[in-house]
Amino acid sequence: MPSLGADMDAGTLVEWLIKPGDKVKHGDIVAVVETDKGAIEIEIFHDGTVRSLEVPVGKKVPVGTVLAKIDGDGEEKAPAKEPAPAAPPPAAPEPKPSPAPRPATGVRASPAARKRAEELGIDLASLEGTGPGGAVTLEDVEGGKPAPKVARAAGIKSVEMRKAIAAAMARSNREIPHYYVSLDIELAALTDWLAEENVKRSVVDRLLIIAPILKSVALALKQVPELNGQWQGDQFAPSSAVHMGVAIALREGGLIAPAIHEADSLDLGSLMANLRDLTNRTRRGGLRSSELSDPTFTVTSLGEDSADSVSPIIYPPQGAILGLGAIRRRPWAHEDGLVVRPIVTATLGADHRVSDGRTGGRFLRLLADLLQEPAKL
Repeated sequence: MPSLGADMDAGTLVEWLIKPGDKVKHGDIVAVVETDKGAIEIEIFHDGTVRSLEVPVGKKVPVGTVLAKIDGDGEEKAPAKEPAPAAPPPAAPEPKPSPAPRPATGVRASPAARKRAEELGIDLASLEGTGPGGAVTLEDVEGGKPAPKVARAAGIKSVEMRKAIAAAMARSNREIPHYYVSLDIELAALTDWLAEENVKRSVVDRLLIIAPILKSVALALKQVPELNGQWQGDQFAPSSAVHMGVAIALREGGLIAPAIHEADSLDLGSLMANLRDLTNRTRRGGLRSSELSDPTFTVTSLGEDSADSVSPIIYPPQGAILGLGAIRRRPWAHEDGLVVRPIVTATLGADHRVSDGRTGGRFLRLLADLLQEPAKL
Protein backbone atom coordinates (compact mmCIF):
# COMPACT_ATOMS: atom_id res chain seq x y z
CA MET A 1 0.00 0.00 0.00
CA PRO A 2 1.77 3.18 -1.13
CA SER A 3 1.82 6.37 0.89
CA LEU A 4 -0.27 8.92 -0.99
CA GLY A 5 0.62 11.89 1.17
CA ALA A 6 1.24 12.92 4.76
CA ASP A 7 -2.47 12.69 5.52
CA MET A 8 -2.79 8.98 4.68
CA ASP A 9 -2.06 6.05 6.99
CA ALA A 10 -4.26 3.33 5.41
CA GLY A 11 -6.36 2.52 2.34
CA THR A 12 -9.08 0.10 1.27
CA LEU A 13 -8.49 -2.19 -1.71
CA VAL A 14 -11.65 -1.86 -3.82
CA GLU A 15 -10.63 -3.40 -7.14
CA TRP A 16 -7.91 -5.57 -8.66
CA LEU A 17 -7.14 -4.99 -12.35
CA ILE A 18 -4.73 -7.94 -12.52
CA LYS A 19 -4.75 -11.61 -11.56
CA PRO A 20 -2.07 -14.23 -10.87
CA GLY A 21 -0.22 -15.14 -14.05
CA ASP A 22 -0.69 -11.74 -15.71
CA LYS A 23 2.32 -10.00 -17.22
CA VAL A 24 2.76 -6.44 -15.94
CA LYS A 25 5.16 -3.65 -16.78
CA HIS A 26 6.38 -0.50 -15.12
CA GLY A 27 3.59 2.11 -15.03
CA ASP A 28 0.63 -0.27 -15.46
CA ILE A 29 -2.46 0.39 -13.35
CA VAL A 30 -2.94 -2.74 -11.23
CA ALA A 31 -5.44 -1.82 -8.52
CA VAL A 32 -7.82 0.80 -7.19
CA VAL A 33 -7.58 1.91 -3.58
CA GLU A 34 -10.12 4.04 -1.73
CA THR A 35 -8.74 6.77 0.53
CA ASP A 36 -10.11 9.97 2.00
CA LYS A 37 -9.17 11.54 -1.34
CA GLY A 38 -11.39 9.16 -3.31
CA ALA A 39 -10.55 6.20 -5.56
CA ILE A 40 -6.85 6.22 -6.47
CA GLU A 41 -5.35 4.12 -9.26
CA ILE A 42 -2.28 2.21 -8.06
CA GLU A 43 0.66 1.77 -10.42
CA ILE A 44 3.20 -1.05 -10.64
CA PHE A 45 6.89 -0.15 -10.48
CA HIS A 46 8.52 -3.26 -11.97
CA ASP A 47 8.21 -5.55 -14.96
CA GLY A 48 7.25 -9.12 -14.20
CA THR A 49 4.57 -11.76 -13.72
CA VAL A 50 1.96 -11.59 -10.97
CA ARG A 51 2.59 -14.42 -8.51
CA SER A 52 -0.16 -13.69 -5.98
CA LEU A 53 -2.62 -11.06 -4.72
CA GLU A 54 -2.04 -10.61 -1.00
CA VAL A 55 -4.97 -8.34 -0.06
CA PRO A 56 -8.61 -9.19 -0.83
CA VAL A 57 -11.05 -6.67 -2.24
CA GLY A 58 -12.78 -4.71 0.51
CA LYS A 59 -9.96 -4.96 3.07
CA LYS A 60 -8.46 -1.85 4.67
CA VAL A 61 -4.72 -2.13 5.29
CA PRO A 62 -1.99 0.22 6.58
CA VAL A 63 0.47 2.03 4.35
CA GLY A 64 3.43 -0.28 3.66
CA THR A 65 1.34 -3.49 3.46
CA VAL A 66 2.31 -5.80 0.58
CA LEU A 67 -0.58 -5.82 -1.88
CA ALA A 68 0.77 -8.31 -4.43
CA LYS A 69 3.89 -10.32 -5.20
CA ILE A 70 5.57 -10.04 -8.59
CA ASP A 71 8.19 -12.36 -10.09
CA GLY A 72 10.64 -10.05 -11.90
CA ASP A 73 11.52 -10.38 -15.58
CA GLY A 74 15.06 -9.11 -15.34
CA GLU A 75 16.30 -5.90 -13.77
CA GLU A 76 13.91 -3.60 -11.98
CA LYS A 77 13.07 -0.30 -13.60
CA ALA A 78 14.90 2.64 -12.04
CA PRO A 79 12.53 5.13 -10.45
CA ALA A 80 12.32 8.69 -11.81
CA LYS A 81 13.64 9.98 -8.46
CA GLU A 82 14.29 8.69 -4.99
CA PRO A 83 11.13 7.76 -3.07
CA ALA A 84 10.10 10.17 -0.32
CA PRO A 85 7.84 8.35 2.14
CA ALA A 86 5.74 10.09 4.71
CA ALA A 87 7.06 9.13 8.14
CA PRO A 88 6.72 6.67 9.71
CA PRO A 89 5.33 4.19 7.10
CA PRO A 90 7.41 3.46 3.97
CA ALA A 91 6.14 4.51 0.56
CA ALA A 92 6.31 2.72 -2.75
CA PRO A 93 9.24 3.60 -5.08
CA GLU A 94 8.76 6.53 -7.40
CA PRO A 95 7.26 5.75 -10.81
CA LYS A 96 8.58 7.17 -14.02
CA PRO A 97 6.84 10.52 -14.64
CA SER A 98 4.64 10.88 -17.72
CA PRO A 99 4.10 14.51 -18.71
CA ALA A 100 1.32 13.82 -21.18
CA PRO A 101 -2.27 13.66 -19.85
CA ARG A 102 -3.23 10.17 -18.83
CA PRO A 103 -6.50 8.49 -19.70
CA ALA A 104 -9.06 8.75 -16.91
CA THR A 105 -9.61 5.02 -16.75
CA GLY A 106 -7.35 2.47 -15.17
CA VAL A 107 -8.10 -0.18 -17.81
CA ARG A 108 -5.09 -1.83 -19.43
CA ALA A 109 -5.03 -1.15 -23.16
CA SER A 110 -2.64 -0.94 -26.09
CA PRO A 111 -1.60 2.55 -27.28
CA ALA A 112 -3.49 2.02 -30.55
CA ALA A 113 -6.62 1.02 -28.63
CA ARG A 114 -6.41 4.09 -26.41
CA LYS A 115 -5.98 6.40 -29.40
CA ARG A 116 -8.88 4.85 -31.30
CA ALA A 117 -11.13 4.88 -28.22
CA GLU A 118 -10.40 8.59 -27.78
CA GLU A 119 -11.24 9.25 -31.45
CA LEU A 120 -14.52 7.39 -31.14
CA GLY A 121 -15.40 8.79 -27.73
CA ILE A 122 -15.54 5.29 -26.18
CA ASP A 123 -14.84 4.69 -22.49
CA LEU A 124 -12.28 1.88 -22.29
CA ALA A 125 -13.86 0.73 -19.03
CA SER A 126 -16.99 -0.21 -21.00
CA LEU A 127 -15.10 -2.74 -23.15
CA GLU A 128 -14.10 -6.35 -22.52
CA GLY A 129 -10.40 -6.82 -23.20
CA THR A 130 -9.22 -9.87 -25.12
CA GLY A 131 -5.50 -9.10 -25.07
CA PRO A 132 -2.80 -10.38 -22.68
CA GLY A 133 -3.93 -10.06 -19.09
CA GLY A 134 -7.31 -8.78 -20.21
CA ALA A 135 -5.88 -5.72 -21.96
CA VAL A 136 -8.16 -3.92 -24.41
CA THR A 137 -6.93 -4.22 -28.00
CA LEU A 138 -7.68 -2.18 -31.11
CA GLU A 139 -10.02 -4.96 -32.26
CA ASP A 140 -11.92 -4.74 -28.97
CA VAL A 141 -12.44 -1.01 -29.51
CA GLU A 142 -13.57 -1.49 -33.09
CA GLY A 143 -15.91 -4.32 -32.04
CA GLY A 144 -17.25 -2.38 -29.09
CA LYS A 145 -18.17 -5.41 -26.93
CA PRO A 146 -19.22 -4.06 -23.52
CA ALA A 147 -17.56 -5.43 -20.40
CA PRO A 148 -19.37 -6.40 -17.22
CA LYS A 149 -19.89 -3.40 -14.96
CA VAL A 150 -17.59 -3.23 -11.94
CA ALA A 151 -18.52 -0.98 -9.05
CA ARG A 152 -15.76 1.46 -8.21
CA ALA A 153 -15.74 3.72 -5.17
CA ALA A 154 -15.08 7.16 -6.61
CA GLY A 155 -16.78 9.44 -4.14
CA ILE A 156 -14.81 11.71 -1.86
CA LYS A 157 -15.81 11.80 1.79
CA SER A 158 -15.55 15.49 2.64
CA VAL A 159 -15.70 15.00 6.42
CA GLU A 160 -12.90 12.41 6.40
CA MET A 161 -10.90 14.55 4.00
CA ARG A 162 -11.18 17.55 6.30
CA LYS A 163 -9.93 15.43 9.18
CA ALA A 164 -7.00 14.15 7.11
CA ILE A 165 -6.08 17.66 5.94
CA ALA A 166 -6.29 18.95 9.50
CA ALA A 167 -3.96 16.20 10.72
CA ALA A 168 -1.41 16.87 7.97
CA MET A 169 -1.46 20.64 8.48
CA ALA A 170 -1.20 20.29 12.26
CA ARG A 171 1.84 18.08 11.75
CA SER A 172 3.32 20.63 9.33
CA ASN A 173 2.85 23.53 11.75
CA ARG A 174 4.22 21.46 14.63
CA GLU A 175 7.29 20.00 12.92
CA ILE A 176 8.29 22.47 10.20
CA PRO A 177 9.84 25.87 11.09
CA HIS A 178 8.12 27.99 8.44
CA TYR A 179 9.32 31.32 7.16
CA TYR A 180 7.48 33.55 4.71
CA VAL A 181 8.55 36.05 2.06
CA SER A 182 6.19 37.94 -0.26
CA LEU A 183 6.51 39.96 -3.45
CA ASP A 184 4.01 41.95 -5.53
CA ILE A 185 4.49 40.98 -9.18
CA GLU A 186 3.30 43.17 -12.05
CA LEU A 187 1.61 41.11 -14.79
CA ALA A 188 0.85 43.58 -17.61
CA ALA A 189 3.36 41.96 -19.97
CA LEU A 190 1.87 38.54 -19.24
CA THR A 191 -1.79 39.55 -19.65
CA ASP A 192 -1.08 41.45 -22.88
CA TRP A 193 0.87 38.52 -24.33
CA LEU A 194 -1.77 36.02 -23.23
CA ALA A 195 -4.55 37.96 -24.99
CA GLU A 196 -2.56 37.97 -28.24
CA GLU A 197 -1.53 34.34 -27.92
CA ASN A 198 -5.06 33.07 -27.31
CA VAL A 199 -6.31 34.74 -30.48
CA LYS A 200 -4.04 32.34 -32.40
CA ARG A 201 -5.37 29.28 -30.58
CA SER A 202 -8.59 27.35 -30.93
CA VAL A 203 -11.09 27.66 -28.09
CA VAL A 204 -10.14 24.29 -26.61
CA ASP A 205 -6.41 25.08 -26.77
CA ARG A 206 -6.51 28.50 -25.15
CA LEU A 207 -4.36 29.13 -22.11
CA LEU A 208 -5.44 30.24 -18.68
CA ILE A 209 -3.08 32.64 -16.93
CA ILE A 210 -2.13 29.94 -14.42
CA ALA A 211 -0.30 27.96 -17.16
CA PRO A 212 2.53 30.49 -17.78
CA ILE A 213 2.67 31.19 -14.04
CA LEU A 214 3.20 27.49 -13.27
CA LYS A 215 5.85 27.22 -16.00
CA SER A 216 7.65 30.27 -14.60
CA VAL A 217 7.55 28.77 -11.09
CA ALA A 218 9.03 25.52 -12.44
CA LEU A 219 11.83 27.33 -14.27
CA ALA A 220 12.63 29.44 -11.21
CA LEU A 221 12.84 26.27 -9.10
CA LYS A 222 15.43 24.83 -11.48
CA GLN A 223 17.65 27.76 -10.46
CA VAL A 224 16.83 27.46 -6.75
CA PRO A 225 16.90 23.68 -6.11
CA GLU A 226 16.90 24.19 -2.33
CA LEU A 227 13.14 24.74 -2.58
CA ASN A 228 12.33 21.76 -4.81
CA GLY A 229 12.33 18.26 -3.32
CA GLN A 230 11.18 16.13 -0.39
CA TRP A 231 12.40 15.10 3.03
CA GLN A 232 13.84 11.59 3.09
CA GLY A 233 14.43 10.33 6.59
CA ASP A 234 16.30 13.07 8.43
CA GLN A 235 17.45 15.13 5.45
CA PHE A 236 16.02 17.09 2.54
CA ALA A 237 16.69 15.66 -0.92
CA PRO A 238 16.50 18.21 -3.78
CA SER A 239 14.87 16.83 -6.92
CA SER A 240 16.34 17.27 -10.40
CA ALA A 241 12.78 17.26 -11.82
CA VAL A 242 9.98 19.64 -10.90
CA HIS A 243 6.85 17.65 -10.11
CA MET A 244 4.48 20.56 -9.57
CA GLY A 245 1.74 20.01 -7.03
CA VAL A 246 -1.30 22.14 -7.89
CA ALA A 247 -3.94 22.72 -5.21
CA ILE A 248 -7.35 21.91 -6.73
CA ALA A 249 -10.54 22.87 -4.91
CA LEU A 250 -13.20 20.17 -4.74
CA ARG A 251 -16.89 20.92 -5.17
CA GLU A 252 -17.59 18.98 -1.96
CA GLY A 253 -15.08 21.13 -0.09
CA GLY A 254 -11.41 20.58 0.63
CA LEU A 255 -8.29 20.60 -1.51
CA ILE A 256 -6.15 17.99 -3.24
CA ALA A 257 -2.74 18.89 -4.69
CA PRO A 258 -1.67 16.23 -7.22
CA ALA A 259 1.44 16.61 -9.35
CA ILE A 260 2.03 17.69 -12.92
CA HIS A 261 5.14 15.67 -13.67
CA GLU A 262 8.20 17.33 -15.21
CA ALA A 263 6.44 20.71 -15.30
CA ASP A 264 9.72 22.45 -16.15
CA SER A 265 10.05 20.51 -19.42
CA LEU A 266 6.49 21.02 -20.74
CA ASP A 267 5.51 23.66 -23.27
CA LEU A 268 2.59 25.86 -22.27
CA GLY A 269 0.06 23.96 -24.38
CA SER A 270 1.03 20.62 -22.85
CA LEU A 271 1.09 22.08 -19.36
CA MET A 272 -2.41 23.51 -19.83
CA ALA A 273 -3.69 20.18 -21.16
CA ASN A 274 -2.17 18.38 -18.17
CA LEU A 275 -3.76 20.83 -15.77
CA ARG A 276 -7.23 20.42 -17.33
CA ASP A 277 -6.89 16.64 -17.27
CA LEU A 278 -5.64 16.64 -13.68
CA THR A 279 -8.45 18.94 -12.52
CA ASN A 280 -11.14 16.81 -14.16
CA ARG A 281 -9.80 13.56 -12.72
CA THR A 282 -9.29 15.06 -9.26
CA ARG A 283 -12.90 16.18 -9.05
CA ARG A 284 -14.39 12.91 -10.25
CA GLY A 285 -11.95 10.64 -8.38
CA GLY A 286 -9.53 9.24 -10.98
CA LEU A 287 -6.02 10.08 -9.79
CA ARG A 288 -2.94 7.88 -9.98
CA SER A 289 -0.87 7.04 -6.93
CA SER A 290 2.25 8.76 -8.33
CA GLU A 291 0.35 12.01 -8.77
CA LEU A 292 -0.26 12.15 -5.03
CA SER A 293 3.01 10.73 -3.70
CA ASP A 294 5.67 12.67 -5.56
CA PRO A 295 5.00 16.45 -5.75
CA THR A 296 8.27 18.27 -5.03
CA PHE A 297 6.72 21.76 -4.66
CA THR A 298 3.13 22.99 -4.51
CA VAL A 299 1.33 26.08 -5.82
CA THR A 300 -1.98 27.18 -4.36
CA SER A 301 -3.93 29.99 -5.99
CA LEU A 302 -6.90 31.80 -4.45
CA GLY A 303 -8.33 32.64 -7.86
CA GLU A 304 -10.53 35.59 -8.79
CA ASP A 305 -12.74 37.48 -6.34
CA SER A 306 -10.72 36.34 -3.36
CA ALA A 307 -8.16 37.75 -0.93
CA ASP A 308 -5.08 39.71 -1.98
CA SER A 309 -2.64 37.24 -0.43
CA VAL A 310 -2.34 33.90 1.34
CA SER A 311 0.34 32.47 3.65
CA PRO A 312 0.25 28.76 2.75
CA ILE A 313 1.28 25.85 4.97
CA ILE A 314 3.88 23.44 3.62
CA TYR A 315 2.57 19.98 2.72
CA PRO A 316 4.98 17.32 4.11
CA PRO A 317 7.33 15.90 2.97
CA GLN A 318 7.89 18.90 0.68
CA GLY A 319 10.09 21.82 1.69
CA ALA A 320 8.20 24.79 0.24
CA ILE A 321 4.89 26.05 -1.15
CA LEU A 322 3.83 29.14 -3.10
CA GLY A 323 0.56 30.98 -2.44
CA LEU A 324 -0.93 33.33 -5.04
CA GLY A 325 -3.55 35.92 -4.20
CA ALA A 326 -6.18 37.29 -6.57
CA ILE A 327 -4.90 39.30 -9.54
CA ARG A 328 -6.09 42.88 -9.06
CA ARG A 329 -5.59 46.20 -10.84
CA ARG A 330 -3.63 48.40 -8.45
CA PRO A 331 -1.54 51.59 -8.52
CA TRP A 332 2.01 50.76 -9.58
CA ALA A 333 5.08 53.01 -9.61
CA HIS A 334 6.49 53.24 -13.14
CA GLU A 335 9.48 55.44 -13.85
CA ASP A 336 8.53 58.79 -12.25
CA GLY A 337 4.79 58.29 -12.14
CA LEU A 338 1.93 56.04 -11.15
CA VAL A 339 0.08 53.70 -13.47
CA VAL A 340 -2.64 51.09 -12.91
CA ARG A 341 -1.46 47.55 -13.61
CA PRO A 342 -2.60 43.95 -12.87
CA ILE A 343 -0.73 42.80 -9.76
CA VAL A 344 -0.51 39.48 -7.93
CA THR A 345 0.98 38.97 -4.48
CA ALA A 346 3.13 35.85 -4.40
CA THR A 347 3.96 34.46 -0.94
CA LEU A 348 6.51 31.70 -0.46
CA GLY A 349 6.26 29.50 2.61
CA ALA A 350 9.46 27.51 3.09
CA ASP A 351 11.21 25.24 5.58
CA HIS A 352 13.89 27.14 7.51
CA ARG A 353 15.85 23.91 8.01
CA VAL A 354 16.40 23.77 4.26
CA SER A 355 16.59 27.39 3.09
CA ASP A 356 16.40 30.95 4.37
CA GLY A 357 14.69 34.21 3.55
CA ARG A 358 17.45 35.30 1.20
CA THR A 359 16.97 32.12 -0.86
CA GLY A 360 13.19 32.60 -0.86
CA GLY A 361 13.55 36.20 -1.95
CA ARG A 362 15.85 35.19 -4.81
CA PHE A 363 13.27 32.67 -5.99
CA LEU A 364 10.49 35.29 -6.03
CA ARG A 365 12.67 37.75 -7.96
CA LEU A 366 13.46 35.06 -10.55
CA LEU A 367 9.75 34.29 -10.82
CA ALA A 368 8.90 37.96 -11.35
CA ASP A 369 11.58 38.33 -14.03
CA LEU A 370 10.40 35.24 -15.93
CA LEU A 371 6.84 36.57 -15.98
CA GLN A 372 8.00 39.74 -17.71
CA GLU A 373 9.03 37.74 -20.80
CA PRO A 374 6.18 35.26 -21.34
CA ALA A 375 7.03 34.69 -25.02
CA LYS A 376 10.21 32.89 -23.90
CA LEU A 377 8.35 30.37 -21.77
